[in-house]
Amino acid sequence: MSQKAIVLDEQAIRRALTRIAHEIIEKNKGIEDCILVGIRTRGIYIANRLAERIEQIEGTKVSVGELDITLYRDDLTVKTENQEPLVKGSDIQKDINNQKVILVDDVLYTGRTVRAALDALIDIGRPAAIQLAVLVDRGHRELPIRADFVGKNIPTSSSERIVVELKEVDEMDRVCIYEN
Repeated sequence: MSQKAIVLDEQAIRRALTRIAHEIIEKNKGIEDCILVGIRTRGIYIANRLAERIEQIEGTKVSVGELDITLYRDDLTVKTENQEPLVKGSDIQKDINNQKVILVDDVLYTGRTVRAALDALIDIGRPAAIQLAVLVDRGHRELPIRADFVGKNIPTSSSERIVVELKEVDEMDRVCIYEN
C-alpha cells in the first residue's frame, strides 16, 4: 500500500474536533445528561479530546467511557479463525440509563463497527438517546447508519484505505489515504 495523500494534519484534526464539540453542545442544549463513549482503540482518544474541548467551552466536565466491541463483531469468526479474540473490556463508570450517549469513533465506513457498538451499549443499559460522532466519514455504508457529528467527509474508492494516526497511539496526528 502506498500513501496517496494526507487529508488532515494536526491542526485540521484539532479544528474538526473543536467544531464537533460545539455541535454536540448545541444539539444537546448543553452537556447535562451526556456521556461520551469511545470505541476501542482510537475512538477513546478522540472522545477524551472532545471531552477536553467541551470542558473548555462549557466549564463543566463530561463523563467519558470506553467500549470494547470485540465480541459483538459480525466478522469475529473470520478475524479470529486460529486464535482467541483479544478482549480488553469496556470501562464505562457512569450509568448510561436515561443518558444521552455520544458514541465516538475515528472512521465511519460500512457501519458494522457502529452496529456492534450499539449492541454492546444496549447490553450495558438503556440510554435516552445514542448519537454518533466520527472524525472521518468515508462512505460505502452496508448498514443504514449515519453520523450525527462528522469532522470531515472524505469520499473514497473501495480500493483506498483511510488511516487515522493519533499521538496517543502513533506519535503523530494525521489522517491519510492509502491506495492498494
